[in-house]
Amino acid sequence: MKESRAEGSVLVDYRKLFDLAGKTAVVLGAASGIGRASAEALAALGAHVICADRDADGAEATAEAIRAKGSAEARRTDAASGADVAALAAAVAAKHPRIDIAVTTPGLNIRKTMLDYTEEDFDRVVGLNVKGTFHFFRAFGALMVKQRAGSIVACSSVRAVTIEPGLSVYGSTKAAIGLLVQGFASEVGAFGVRVNAIAPSIVETALTAPFKARPDIYKTYAGHTALGRWSQPWEVATAVAYLASDAAAYVTGSTLLVDGGWTAIDGPPTGLTQLARP
Repeated sequence: MKESRAEGSVLVDYRKLFDLAGKTAVVLGAASGIGRASAEALAALGAHVICADRDADGAEATAEAIRAKGSAEARRTDAASGADVAALAAAVAAKHPRIDIAVTTPGLNIRKTMLDYTEEDFDRVVGLNVKGTFHFFRAFGALMVKQRAGSIVACSSVRAVTIEPGLSVYGSTKAAIGLLVQGFASEVGAFGVRVNAIAPSIVETALTAPFKARPDIYKTYAGHTALGRWSQPWEVATAVAYLASDAAAYVTGSTLLVDGGWTAIDGPPTGLTQLARP
């Protein structure tokens, strides 16, 4: 960061704090949705981005789109496989002198009540959401501790703190991610490594397309936010970019809500609230 001193104060180049030029970033889940938008955001700010996803063609499509104006490469990686994640970290470390940013976004929700959940359902959701995050933290955290710097960003959800029927297992995994973030941040902070998460609410992605196709559900979920609308992937990706950048140099162990005010209000706005709107 470029800075100068005048009369004992520090003049900070705030624009430079958001500049990712010269940095290397890994985004797991880059084929679509929040992961793709995050890869695009980091690249737009100057980072070289390794786009990883189980969908190899999707990861390559994201990397190809980025290469039109930026720098990117692609690699097939199954986020639920510890071996795959370890191989991704090793491959990136072998090719690049350092890894400045590591972002993981994949998640799985099997929407069923607890009594309808099978053990296989449970293992799949926990295996990707919790165990997958653990594998990612361990693989990339080890590299960042060794280089004594880096920013790791995971993906939680408003469902970590607010729930509805059919989301108990999914919500518990997202709450677990928040605690993994806090715990890991406390362990690696002394080595200059920051660990944070973003927690979106309802985002227009391929995964939520079935809900969007039903106007009643679409309007109901939009009504749960203070802004009265769904978010776009880029609106979540900007939060990822912030946490990845030096602008968030003193932010670690945190989960940043990007929920349009979902957790600020208790359910859909009342008629009085609607009347108060201009």
